[in-house]
Amino acid sequence: MSGMAFYERLQTDMRLELGSHTFHEDEVIRFARKFDPQPFHLDAERARNSLFGGLCASGWHTASVWMKHNMVHAPKEWRRVTGYEGEEPELGPSPGIRNLRWPAPVFVGDTITFSSTLTGKRINQRRAGWALLTVYSCGHNQDGTQVLAMDGAVTLRLD
Repeated sequence: MSGMAFYERLQTDMRLELGSHTFHEDEVIRFARKFDPQPFHLDAERARNSLFGGLCASGWHTASVWMKHNMVHAPKEWRRVTGYEGEEPELGPSPGIRNLRWPAPVFVGDTITFSSTLTGKRINQRRAGWALLTVYSCGHNQDGTQVLAMDGAVTLRLD
C-alpha cells in the first residue's frame, strides 16, 4: 500500500523544483518549423519587427520543456518534499490542465526555471484505489519574470 503511505505525507503548498532549461536559437527554430511556424519563432529579423521585438520560443515549446522536466525530476522531488522512502508511488495519467498561460515571451538565450506546487489532494470517489492531486505549475526566466503558468492534475494509485 505504498501509494496510500505516500498520499498521507502530501501537504498542500509542497513545492517541486523541476530544474532549468536555456532556450537556444536552433532549438527554438526547429520546434517552430515542426509545430508553430509563426514568423517571430522562425526568423530573427522578422521577429525584431514583431510585437515581441526578438526571436522567441513558442509557448507550446515552453510547455513541452516543462513536461520533460516534470517527467525527469518530479519523482525524486516528490520523495524529497515528503521524506517518503518507500516503494515508488505510481502516478497515473493527468485528466488535464486549465488556465494555461504564457504571460511573457521566452526569448532566445533565456533560462527558464520550472516548478510545481501541490494545491490539493483528494481520494477519487469514482475510481476506487486512486487519488487526484492538483498542482500549480510555472516557469520563470533568469530575471524572475513568469513565462508559464497552468493548473493541472495527476492521478495517484493508492493500492
